[in-house]
Amino acid sequence: MVLDLPYILETRRNHALEHATLHMLARTHKISMGGHSNPTGFFIFGELLTEDIQAAVQEAYGRLRAGERGLAVHPGCGTNLVAMAFLPATLAWMPISGVRSNRWRLLLLPVALLFGVLGFVLSKPAGTWLQRNVTTEADLGNMQVINMTLVRKGVHRVITK
Repeated sequence: MVLDLPYILETRRNHALEHATLHMLARTHKISMGGHSNPTGFFIFGELLTEDIQAAVQEAYGRLRAGERGLAVHPGCGTNLVAMAFLPATLAWMPISGVRSNRWRLLLLPVALLFGVLGFVLSKPAGTWLQRNVTTEADLGNMQVINMTLVRKGVHRVITK
């Protein structure tokens, strides 16, 4: 399966650990935070101490290993933003996509708006489903945390293998 190819699977596992780390940090830090994952680890953005991130990563790692798969899903994930933009726009576009007449488009506008609202309502569960099944992998396999460093003020790098 494509999602299990090496670089993709590593990114998905790092994405899960990034989300779990952000969940741990959010319990004690009420600041704006974010993250970005790739096959070699992830970044944490926010005015945080390295020691706090180290503790959060270790706890997140342990809890994911213990089976707390829900920590891999985060409400602030970009996957949710993509679902929230793509699904309503696509559903709203569908009723009028093949119509050439402006008159018919105008008549179909309420249907398009209704489809857009339906897409918006469905986007939240769709974003969660996409995170759980596509963009993260809560089973960390044999992944290990190798290093954590402060790249520059407000940016920490977590390296995994």
